[in-house]
Amino acid sequence: MSTPAQDFRPDIEGLRAVAVAGVVAFHFGLTALPGGFAGVDIFFVISGYLITRHLAAEISETGRLDLLRFYARRARRLLPAALFVIAATLCAGALILSPEEQALYSKGAMFASAYMINLWLIRWSFDYFANDATSNPFIHYWSLSVEEQFYLAWPALLLLAAWMKPGKRAIMIAIGAVGLVSFIACAWLTSVSQPWAFYFSPLRAWEFAAGGLVSMAPARLLQERPLLGRALSLTGLTMIGAAYLTFSEDAPFPGFLALLPVAGTVLLLKAGAAGARDGSRNSEWNCVNAALALPPLQWIGKLSYSLYLWHWPVIVYASMLAPELTPAERLLCLAVTLALSILSYHLIENPIRRNGWLMASAARALVPALLLTGTGVAAAYGSARLAVHDLDPEQRIIAASAAEPSTARAKAGCVQDYQSVTPKPCVFGDGQRLIALFGDSHADHWSTPLIEAGRKNGYRVVTWLKNSCRASRISVWSSELKRPYSECDRWREQAIAEIIEARPALVVISELALTSGRKMAGRGGDTRSQDADWRAGLRSTLTSLSKAGLKIAFIRDVPFNNANVDTCVARALWRDETPSRCDQTRAYAANDTMAAVERDIVDSIPNAAYVDLTDRFCSATICHVFIDGKLAFRDQHHMATPFAESLEPEVEKRVISKVGR
Repeated sequence: MSTPAQDFRPDIEGLRAVAVAGVVAFHFGLTALPGGFAGVDIFFVISGYLITRHLAAEISETGRLDLLRFYARRARRLLPAALFVIAATLCAGALILSPEEQALYSKGAMFASAYMINLWLIRWSFDYFANDATSNPFIHYWSLSVEEQFYLAWPALLLLAAWMKPGKRAIMIAIGAVGLVSFIACAWLTSVSQPWAFYFSPLRAWEFAAGGLVSMAPARLLQERPLLGRALSLTGLTMIGAAYLTFSEDAPFPGFLALLPVAGTVLLLKAGAAGARDGSRNSEWNCVNAALALPPLQWIGKLSYSLYLWHWPVIVYASMLAPELTPAERLLCLAVTLALSILSYHLIENPIRRNGWLMASAARALVPALLLTGTGVAAAYGSARLAVHDLDPEQRIIAASAAEPSTARAKAGCVQDYQSVTPKPCVFGDGQRLIALFGDSHADHWSTPLIEAGRKNGYRVVTWLKNSCRASRISVWSSELKRPYSECDRWREQAIAEIIEARPALVVISELALTSGRKMAGRGGDTRSQDADWRAGLRSTLTSLSKAGLKIAFIRDVPFNNANVDTCVARALWRDETPSRCDQTRAYAANDTMAAVERDIVDSIPNAAYVDLTDRFCSATICHVFIDGKLAFRDQHHMATPFAESLEPEVEKRVISKVGR
């Protein structure tokens, strides 16, 4: 059987460099490569290609697989560096993260140590592209977990296929069948439940299968037609480049879109294999694969595993210490990542992988590997328990404040999910007169003081609330669903009709400010068109309610913060700093210009009044996050419920009073 050294292909090493460069560029905020996350898919195809080629060759030559030797090689190659980075990340987190964060992410480290973090992420529905992900220093281990799970299952599949019917064809049929089923399920679940499609290893098996199939496909046609090989290489590189340049976080990924980088990688691997087999690894045969073999890409390719391990915790912790990283600071983070990668490659990864004593027998590698894994899991578990042991009372208050739901949200189903299209009004109180609360989660966080103020004044409050669905008639893209949010449009029209039919004494509306939504998305888009649609949509909703003879109180949105306030304040206290370090300038947080436009629209509608409580959050220049000893926000833009409770007198004075106008 051929050895790994004999099978070494420089173009594959260069392809690893392309893959890790895309991932690092994406995570470091290089907007020119918004689809760099597809580099992980390149890694999956490469792994499927190499592992299948080696396993199939061993089965063909010996009729069996030495599984212990196979797993020993994987353990020497992957485990030591991965566990070392986990340990270093935990140690750094003890200095940077708040205790609650340390406890949460230590659990992530525990699952990462056991190569099961992808399952943990599914359990907690972590969206890889969501804001929560940017604070999770171990989320990138999901792909390593998927690979390790592939290594466990793939040899069994190949052995089963060979046992049922010896020969290459049976193995290819088995790989193709598994790949097809996996892709169909992945494509379907991408639109139904993206975290499952993204993280669950059986739904990524088709990418490994694509690499496995191309490793076994004959290369004679390309060897006889070098021009075709060049065309396939150029096409493959173009497809990868197109994925890097055109994909975005809002794309329904992986699904059908993942076919682009996967197919591109397949073409490059196959064209390179044809050149390697006929001995013409040079620019005369294939300029693209020859370019991948250039020394700079070889150097990055050798470091690719260490680069992947280190880059994410470096940028995560740097972003926590300096939320608005400058280009120079990002370059410094890249330099730190390179330095750490070089050190771990030369001191840990390469020496252990090539250690003669460990290579002498499978047991010598596997026994220490099991001990290291157990130690890593135990250390991470201990870190999680220790982080919240004897927790400071201030930290407990912050955690409790952030976790407490609003009055409406505490009642199951009252804040409807993304898929709902039929309103579900919820009734609070038993007063004879009715107040309607209508809007998205930014209406919901006013439910706590409004319901209490209504109760004191003989009103029952009925809520019409839906996640991320403004009361204004404006159609939006859902980052949660990765598609236009048509459910919101349908739900909104039914809710308006039901509110008009209910004839409330007052309709209270609040919603996420348009400028806050842009800050959350991290991009502006066609702001003039968005502004016009929003103005028309707000006016349309208010006009419909006003023409029905209803009174309306529109509450201005709360300030927006550039980081999750609960974690920012908790970190500040952990470092013996004051919560004021998390305050925002009013120019950034308050959206005063947009609010002025909003006020003009509301004031132009008969029976509508604009309610502005911004003075409870902001001075003339600063918006505060810790007010009167209370945490004002539970995240970037939702009020913490205990603080919302404290606004009940203001709501009674400025909102309930509108009923009697």
